[in-house]
Amino acid sequence: MGKRKASFLECVKADFRAALDNDPAARGFWAPLEVALTYAGFHAILMHRITHVVHQAGIPFLPRVMSMINRFITGIEIHQAARIEPGFFIDHGMGVVIGETAEIGEDCMLFHGVTLGGTGKATGKRHPTLKSGVVVGAGAKILGAITIGKNSYVGGNSVVLEDVPDNCTVVGIPGRIVKRDGKRVMPKEHALDHNLPDPVLDRFRALENHIEELERELRGRRSDQPAEEESCSRE
Repeated sequence: MGKRKASFLECVKADFRAALDNDPAARGFWAPLEVALTYAGFHAILMHRITHVVHQAGIPFLPRVMSMINRFITGIEIHQAARIEPGFFIDHGMGVVIGETAEIGEDCMLFHGVTLGGTGKATGKRHPTLKSGVVVGAGAKILGAITIGKNSYVGGNSVVLEDVPDNCTVVGIPGRIVKRDGKRVMPKEHALDHNLPDPVLDRFRALENHIEELERELRGRRSDQPAEEESCSRE
C-alpha cells in the first residue's frame, strides 16, 4: 500500500515547521510570527500550494495568474504544476525558479538563486526530481529530467546535468561528486558529465603537467652536477 498523501493543512504545517527548524535566525518567542508574516520563502510555498490545488481542479488561466502574482510578491517563481511534498523550505528565496514538471520530496531546502529548470524545448518530464532531504546551495542550477538522490547536497553555483545517487555532495561546473556516504571520492571517477567542457579542470591539468616537466628538468640538472664537480676537481 502506498504512502498516504498529506493534506493541504498538513503540508502547510510541515512547511512552517521547516522554516523554524532550518533557519538559525528564526529563534525566540517571536520567531513563529516572524515566519508567518515576513518570510518570503514560506509565503511562496503557501501560495503555491493554493495555486496547485486550483490547477489540479482543472481551472484554466487562473493558476498561471496566481503563480505570477506569487512571483511578483516574493521574487520566487514556482510553476503551478510543480509537485512539492511537505517540509519544503526556501531560505531568502529571491530568484528561485521551479519548473513545471519538477518534483520535490519531503524536507528539502533551497537557497536563493536556485533553478530547477529544463534543457531546450523537450516535452513531457523535463525538470529535475529532488528526493527527500536534498539541500541545494545558493545559485545552483539543476537542469533536465534528472534525479538528485536522498539526503544529497548540491553546492552553491554548481551546474548539475546528470543523476546524483543518494547521500552525495556535488560541486562545480559541471557538477562532480566529491563525497559519497560521508567519504571523499576522486572527482575523475565520479564526473557527472564527461562531455561538458570544464576550463577550470583543464587549466589545473595543464598546470600539473607543467609542474611535472619542471620536476623532471630539475632532477636532470641535479644528476649532472656530480659529473661537473668531478671534472672541476681534476683540473
